[in-house]
Amino acid sequence: MARRNNRRQFLVNTGVLGLGSIGSGSLMTAFSQQVNVPNVVPDLQEKPALLGGKPVLSRSWPSWPMVHKTDEDAIMEVLRAGRWYRNRSVEEFEERYAELNSARFCIATSSGTTALFTSLGALGIGPGDEVIVPPFTFMATVTVVLLHYALPVFVDSDLETFLMDPKKLEAAITPRTKAIIPVHIGGNVANLDEILAVAERHKIPVIGDACQAHLAEWRGKSAGSWGTTGCYSFQLSKNLCSGEGGAILTNDEAIADACFAFHNCYRKRPKAAATADFSFGRNGNFRMTEFQGALLLSQMERIRERADLRSDNAAYLTKLLSEIPGISPARQYPQCTRNAYHLFMFRYDPAEFSDLPRNRFVNALRAEGVPCSPGYSPLNKEKFLLDALRSEAYLRVYGREAIDAWLQKNECPENDKLCEHSVWFYQNVLLTDHQTMEKIALAINKIKKHAGDLRKG
Repeated sequence: MARRNNRRQFLVNTGVLGLGSIGSGSLMTAFSQQVNVPNVVPDLQEKPALLGGKPVLSRSWPSWPMVHKTDEDAIMEVLRAGRWYRNRSVEEFEERYAELNSARFCIATSSGTTALFTSLGALGIGPGDEVIVPPFTFMATVTVVLLHYALPVFVDSDLETFLMDPKKLEAAITPRTKAIIPVHIGGNVANLDEILAVAERHKIPVIGDACQAHLAEWRGKSAGSWGTTGCYSFQLSKNLCSGEGGAILTNDEAIADACFAFHNCYRKRPKAAATADFSFGRNGNFRMTEFQGALLLSQMERIRERADLRSDNAAYLTKLLSEIPGISPARQYPQCTRNAYHLFMFRYDPAEFSDLPRNRFVNALRAEGVPCSPGYSPLNKEKFLLDALRSEAYLRVYGREAIDAWLQKNECPENDKLCEHSVWFYQNVLLTDHQTMEKIALAINKIKKHAGDLRKG
């Protein structure tokens, strides 16, 4: 691992050395050749790359997904066996993923979206029901509510954590509330103590959206093992991936039976009790294929090693960026004993950067060779959502007056601020070393020093 420099000394240093040795072991070997950083980076006096200067970092980063020979072997074994439909690879994956997360049951699905959709369907949620969601998340968290013709109800974000504000949750509950979906966005775990306490008082199921939170923990337990169900995604960008895929974790056997039936054409779970019963009727085909199951089994062999590397670099980067006025890394609750760091999120304050607009800052950081994104736009204001709520089908169920009231009620002012100031790095940025984290901080300091020039043009 790279030498740990004194952070304050580094932040005023104008000549940081190159990347050098990334590390040792199989993980490092898998991507070490793909990081190509100049031996000497430009000092803070050099103009920003966006204005024609030399970038602090090259544009080559660890590739994702990382492919190992065992991945190829696993896929070829399924291909040659001819058992491409859900079979022993998927079943073994379900067993091992449940064990990894200390959950009793796992139902593998075709995607994280269908995992969420199945969880709602197994609870019998439908037209006339309300489901509480956060506004800072991927659209799927709300799409699955719309697909059941239920009404999404937004609880505003907490600026510091980027997560659902638990103190605003109880006020959103009505007699129609049938589920709460807290999202562990970026791998940072929502306040499960407070959310579950509110849910218990009102006897409302909690469906954890852990699609970005592989190996994240709350009080030492997997984030997805809390609540009624926990849902995961294995889409290409995720920390554990198979191109597409998903999983539902639960400790409730009746819920496991219902989820299995909903996702598998109303069939009974093979290990279900003889007395298992369900009566919601609706169902579909949201099964995982053998190819996905086999690939995930192989990828799981390296999940902890990669997670440890992300955590180590994220902790160091948090320390570095916390010393830059105007940069505020997302806070995590003390009970979050492990952050998955699918995203490294922070808030950017233009006032500390000569009023340089956030999007201009993002473009300048990209020009310095750091892959980053401004993050999500306010989900409660997205066109697809408003179009759905104004559709004839929704108006028939809820009436125009109720929809108009929804539009006025579901304002999230704190989330609006968050979406104006959020920035994030992708998880593969954390699969490098401490020297690379230092160069990211150097790039931000370089932008800060020249923010006035960047604002002008």
